[in-house]
Amino acid sequence: MTGYRNGYEARCAAQIGPEYAYEPVKLTYVLECSYLPDFVDVANKRIIEAKGLFDAADRRKILAVKAQNPDYSIEIWFQKPSMKISKGSKTSYADWCEKNGIAWKQGPTGK
Repeated sequence: MTGYRNGYEARCAAQIGPEYAYEPVKLTYVLECSYLPDFVDVANKRIIEAKGLFDAADRRKILAVKAQNPDYSIEIWFQKPSMKISKGSKTSYADWCEKNGIAWKQGPTGK
């Protein structure tokens, strides 16, 4: 199985001719999606996003929105900013924002 990610790829490689190289190039792609921010100061192009759960898909989306809309500022209000981004991670939601240059704050508490 040397050089392949799993046994299935190794078995496929055994059936594919030598003219095919294994993972020789990396191709980029862009997905066209839309984002509906929670709160927007339209005149000043400021966004506040209210988040309880901040999963990997949300993090990817926020980075893409930030990169493709540099004229908007984004601030995330977390229910629990100290929550870890995944099980076993040492990185909190707040840490992730700071690492990625995104403003954040503790949102309102209570019921």
